[in-house]
Amino acid sequence: MLITGASGFVGRELCGKLQEQGAAVVAAVRKKSLFPGCSDRLLSQIEVGDINPATDWSSALAGVNTVMHLAARVHVMRDTAADPLAEFRRVNTAGTEHLARSAAVSGVKRIVYVSSIKVNGEATRDGQKYSEADAPSPQDSYGVSKWEAEQALQRVAEETGLEVVIVRPPLVYGSGVKGNFAQMLNAVALGFPLPFASVHNLRSLIYVGNLAHALMACAEHPAAAGQTYLVSDGEDVSTPDLLRQLAAAMDVPSRLFPCPATWLRLAGKLTGKHEQIERLLGSLRVDDGKIRRELNWSPPYALQQGLAETVKHRCIP
Repeated sequence: MLITGASGFVGRELCGKLQEQGAAVVAAVRKKSLFPGCSDRLLSQIEVGDINPATDWSSALAGVNTVMHLAARVHVMRDTAADPLAEFRRVNTAGTEHLARSAAVSGVKRIVYVSSIKVNGEATRDGQKYSEADAPSPQDSYGVSKWEAEQALQRVAEETGLEVVIVRPPLVYGSGVKGNFAQMLNAVALGFPLPFASVHNLRSLIYVGNLAHALMACAEHPAAAGQTYLVSDGEDVSTPDLLRQLAAAMDVPSRLFPCPATWLRLAGKLTGKHEQIERLLGSLRVDDGKIRRELNWSPPYALQQGLAETVKHRCIP
């Protein structure tokens, strides 16, 4: 099995889970590196460089039956590219299509593509959950490139017979998580007073161990071919409840106080952190019933377990 983005946050977890089952993993990486928790006996690394429409996949795909495509140009808050959409399309859309066509030529049977809930949109209204049946509504360049990649994969599937499975996760957390979730962890650990006590939202998350488990099901189950799945822990949580659970896991007090949402949004605009604030205030819920029904999948780790593991191995700045 070939894993692209194998050295990344989700890739490392997936490689480890596959090796626990005795699977031989081919890790496609930019540069060879150490993989914590992975066995050299079961992990073969192949340098492919950057993902783009000209990447040479021939060596990495030799003898491979299934591809798990995790590598991507990820969403960042302040993109320095002159044309962010063009860069996202080059890597996430054209690069993905090129990999799929190369895989089909090499005799690969199935590709599992890690897309993003951003294909559905940025937020859900009260009582609403995103599902696979919703019309895609990506709002930023990253989401657009992921949606276009999904469409490209469907074309390749129709033209070549390659089985395509698409997975759209919400925010992924776990050991070694970085970005906004890591900043939130550190703020709680340091005892900073946080103005979110009166926030009444709900967000779906997925623990990296649960995502790896879902991806493995998508790679193996016959019914997954040609399907798109939304995944989550199955336990939606509000921002203040999440902060309280993180504090409890770290055995520190949660220092939350109420603040009007209008004030928080104004502060976000003034500090250039509008998007981060909106994620803390707004809801984004997913309905993962389809993958549970069709693949008989359920997350092996509860939210509390995932948060405990995240806290235990958090990145300390």
